[in-house]
Amino acid sequence: MNAPLSTSLLQRLWQLMLPTLVTAAALYAYDRWQVQPALKLAVVDVGEVYRSKEAEFTRLLTRAGSDEERQQALEVARHFAQRLPQALDELGRECGCLVMIRSAVVAPSSRTIDLTGRLRAMLERP
Repeated sequence: MNAPLSTSLLQRLWQLMLPTLVTAAALYAYDRWQVQPALKLAVVDVGEVYRSKEAEFTRLLTRAGSDEERQQALEVARHFAQRLPQALDELGRECGCLVMIRSAVVAPSSRTIDLTGRLRAMLERP
């Protein structure tokens, strides 16, 4: 009489545990394949990039001896001003992630990618 009772108890326990295990596995899979990839975050130090370009512009402008050289310096600044928003948009599409200004991120995680170098390279090309 003891054996049927324990078999019945095991069957009921299994009936309760199986849906719980399947649900837990489904939630884990959903988190790994759907939610986690969407949480990719990249940062760029736009201030640093801007300051370096500003220094380059100032250097070009102070060394300019003619109006043509001044116009070239102004063209460098104009190109940078037009290219920066485009490059930031491209960064987001390239990495498939959310791109934020570094100063807006309080505590970056190990999953945060720094794309400042990539932004510099994008701004250097014509």
